[in-house]
Amino acid sequence: MKILIVEDEDSLREVIGRSLEQERYVVETAADYTSALEKISTYDYDCILLDIMLPDGSGLQLLERLKAMHKSESVIILSARDSLEDKVAGLELGADDYLPKPFHLAELHARIRSVIRRKNGGKNTLDVGNLTIYPDQFRVSVAGKELELSRKEYDILSYFAGRPGHLVSKTTLAEAVWGDHIDQADNFDFVYAQMKNLRRKLKEADASVEIRSVYGFGYKLIVAEEE
Repeated sequence: MKILIVEDEDSLREVIGRSLEQERYVVETAADYTSALEKISTYDYDCILLDIMLPDGSGLQLLERLKAMHKSESVIILSARDSLEDKVAGLELGADDYLPKPFHLAELHARIRSVIRRKNGGKNTLDVGNLTIYPDQFRVSVAGKELELSRKEYDILSYFAGRPGHLVSKTTLAEAVWGDHIDQADNFDFVYAQMKNLRRKLKEADASVEIRSVYGFGYKLIVAEEE
């Protein structure tokens, strides 16, 4: 899962970011309205943690822009301004939750899992063909049998399982799974290596899903029953 933290307080942004990375989320950050708007305009996220008071704008304005773009990201507002008016305004603009500062990281993690679970229809698993993904446990099974994957193989499979039948470019995949760290890469060799191993493991496990190469574009997850 990929999360964007929009928070102008450096220390808090770093603490939240480290805690989420330990929970195996892909984390990106923005310290102000301008950089946050650029990111949400360019990339997709599973959840956005949004501070209301930003140095060059309002988090509520950013929320308005997000909804005007018809983006589907879950949004949790984080704000020291624990007023009923702010809470109502944020929820009416489409925020999924509101967490006043200060808060415990454990509660934030629980709120994130909750909004993502609601986004998935309240299910604790993601099922595609005979494949079952357990996001809270980072486990995958094929026809009830455990499938051993590396962390990045799991991240790639989880990303595609949430988008069956969708064409995904190599650039989009790399940015979604590696986040801001993709800027340090010179090529996509690391994507090819992870994808090769993942596709082999799915085939060996007799999975009814396949991640196919689409020449000149990227990849697409296909379920056998669709053919």
